[in-house]
Amino acid sequence: MDEEYDVIVLGTGLKECILSGLLSVDGLKVLHMDRNDYYGGESTSLNLVKLWKRFKGNESPPEHLGISKEYNVDMVPKFMMANGALVRVLIHTSVTKYLNFKAVDGSFVYNNGKIHKVPATDVEALKSNLMGLFEKRRARKFFIYVQDYEENDPKSHEGLDLKKVTTKEVISKYGLEDDTVDFIGHALALHRDDTYLDEPALDTVKRMKLYAESLARFQGGSPYIYPLYGLGELPQAFARLSAVYGGTYMLSKPECKVEFDESGKAYGVTSEGETAKCKKIVCDPSYLPDKVRKIGKVARAICIMKHPIPDTKDSHSVQIILPKKQLKRKSDMYVFCCSYAHNVAPKGKFIAFVSTEAETDKPEIELKPGIDLLGPVEETFFDIYDRYEPTNNPEEDSCFVTNSYDATTHFETTVKDVLALYSKITGKELDLSVDLDAASAGEQDAA
Repeated sequence: MDEEYDVIVLGTGLKECILSGLLSVDGLKVLHMDRNDYYGGESTSLNLVKLWKRFKGNESPPEHLGISKEYNVDMVPKFMMANGALVRVLIHTSVTKYLNFKAVDGSFVYNNGKIHKVPATDVEALKSNLMGLFEKRRARKFFIYVQDYEENDPKSHEGLDLKKVTTKEVISKYGLEDDTVDFIGHALALHRDDTYLDEPALDTVKRMKLYAESLARFQGGSPYIYPLYGLGELPQAFARLSAVYGGTYMLSKPECKVEFDESGKAYGVTSEGETAKCKKIVCDPSYLPDKVRKIGKVARAICIMKHPIPDTKDSHSVQIILPKKQLKRKSDMYVFCCSYAHNVAPKGKFIAFVSTEAETDKPEIELKPGIDLLGPVEETFFDIYDRYEPTNNPEEDSCFVTNSYDATTHFETTVKDVLALYSKITGKELDLSVDLDAASAGEQDAA
């Protein structure tokens, strides 16, 4: 291990693996280590026995839940936007050849006590039972404006400079009601709070266009895709990629102590008495606890069921967003469901997650609005974990620390963090102009 590397990556979570892959493809010499004997860190994937052990101690799971190894339960489940940044990253690094994707059946939003399909186009707006007749017409006009908007074509701007005009001003031009704005902002544009209303509208319009374009890609019921066997496949796919480019992966490396020189700059990592030298360190918060601060916590429930979520048109995979206003909370709640159709559970079984930014220490009570949507549940595991963000200056100590995973059940925020860190590490923006069709080879299931 006594070698010199450009970058040492600590932890094999999704973010660390993506960064490791991107840096390897760039030609950097990368050593990737993990103190655990499995891939994935916080975002690992567990079979039933491991899931049981983690949340229930030494009991063994009941037989009626099925064969343990047929479960691949992601600890941080997130769907991917079909045309989104993560899929572009996967194509850019050619990791798509190690993965098979399947389209996600449904995308829903909670409104006034019921769940509704998220309308993403002018045609869907007219069919949606989220809105009354006149509101449907207003929403349809707004959707047509968004669909026709092209940043480089002033004719499509209708006199609005979206780099200056706020989202609130654009929406008020179409006279949309608060409930409509709520589902557009949170379930379509995937904003997590309402600050976007006072920000330039361009970002929200781009997010809405991405949703609609992703939805159109597979003609399915949602804009999302998900790997067969779950996200646990991703870190291993990136490990293979790294090996192709000469990177080295080492699991079960105890301690992984980052070494600093007198000026406070990291110069290597010591494990089992050997020190590997490097110019830069990339790691998750658990490897450098004195360089991060706690910024919140996520409450989640993992539920095993033997039926789809009611009122989702029997969807085998689905996301439901419960906007905070609907629940009178400070943050949105998310429901994620996947099943044996994505090979994450035995035949006839469904895995549902309910997650939110925790506002109390009682996840059982706090997550009730989401759990109540699921129908009968065979088994539930509750959990709260802390969220951290880095406090250090990488220019001073050469340490690039990722943020903890948030409560969202889609990848948009995670990829944002990865791309920002990539730019800090390399000093350049990642070029994501790729041929999106390159990801369809493994997506025969997604039609």
